[in-house]
Amino acid sequence: MVGEFLHALGIERVLEASNGRAAMEFLAAGRPDLVCLDLTLPDVSGYDLCEYIRGTKALATVPVLMISARGTLLDRAQAEEVGADGYLTKPFSQDEFNQQVLSMLARNVKALPGGGKNDART
Repeated sequence: MVGEFLHALGIERVLEASNGRAAMEFLAAGRPDLVCLDLTLPDVSGYDLCEYIRGTKALATVPVLMISARGTLLDRAQAEEVGADGYLTKPFSQDEFNQQVLSMLARNVKALPGGGKNDART
């Protein structure tokens, strides 16, 4: 579903991992513009993976959108504590997803050297 939502936004290159270890391999291969991270993964906690991203110098500023069916205030607080930039509770609409993703990508471009001038990124 997340991949489809990203494609609907016009983002053509979407890499999907079925577990945390596969995600770490993708992340080691290159810096993405955004990570959409499910909180519940079969092998690694989404919280742990977010901490890995924040603790890796090359990835530390990559926006992380945490996605989960768990929507308690504690879950959201823990996601924020480990460095997630946003949190979506399942189920969510394309519009809710778009708002979060576009906001994160815009903030990320502004944080780049030169403020994102002459830098087209998706």
